Amino acid sequence: MTDLKSFSPLVAVAADVRDFEGYRWHAAPETYVKAALTGAGAIPVIVPSLGDALDIDALLERVDGVLITGSRSNVHPTLYGASADPRTEPYDPARDSTTLPLIRAALRHGVPLLAICRGQQELNVALGGTLISEVQDLPGRDDHRSPVSEVQAERFAIRHPVRIVADGCFARILERDEIDVNSLHRQAIGELAEGLVVEAVAADGTIEAVSVRDAPGFAVGVQWHPEYWVSTDAPSGRLFRAFGEAMRARAASRGLLAAAE
Repeated sequence: MTDLKSFSPLVAVAADVRDFEGYRWHAAPETYVKAALTGAGAIPVIVPSLGDALDIDALLERVDGVLITGSRSNVHPTLYGASADPRTEPYDPARDSTTLPLIRAALRHGVPLLAICRGQQELNVALGGTLISEVQDLPGRDDHRSPVSEVQAERFAIRHPVRIVADGCFARILERDEIDVNSLHRQAIGELAEGLVVEAVAADGTIEAVSVRDAPGFAVGVQWHPEYWVSTDAPSGRLFRAFGEAMRARAASRGLLAAAE
């Protein structure tokens, strides 16, 4: 019998769209795909942002989890009832047209979901919530933008604490009431979607983690970047391991482990 812990599930990874050297590229940063592989024990499959051209239901029949990555781009304001503004660029409408339906479908099918940074923002918008653009400009809010540096370890350094909500799913996964994170962003959750539950909050009130209310399985979002320090930061490692366990449990429920023997 195939050992559940040794089974490598497939995880669908959201792609950004970039125009470069005369081509249009659909790509994901290496930090996310490596974290999926080493932290969750999953085989990452990058999903192109082709919107309605994709059969998302068919995709979700073949994968065991969905990872919605962070990105330099922001969710387009018209998707949550706001107006586009040059200050909130860049946008990636092709990604928006893919990830929002993908998130909704993953929840509908009970596919484990981990949404990081922009991914958490997409999760909130997909379920009817709103976003705050340039959150650092609001009175009383901290500046969560990354420092200007060509050294990624400096940009993604762990900087500030977040409070973990007692008795929530993050409290169970992390077994702590506070952790330090590397939360790097300009957008943040504004009005929380009705289907989400707050799991962690920064000192300035920024919602740092959420879970999906009444989800049949693992379905969470974080505003910070656990993928960057997954191999050295204990909470980051715990989160990705929990994601991997959820994916393997889904694979087992679908009979994939028996088929792999």
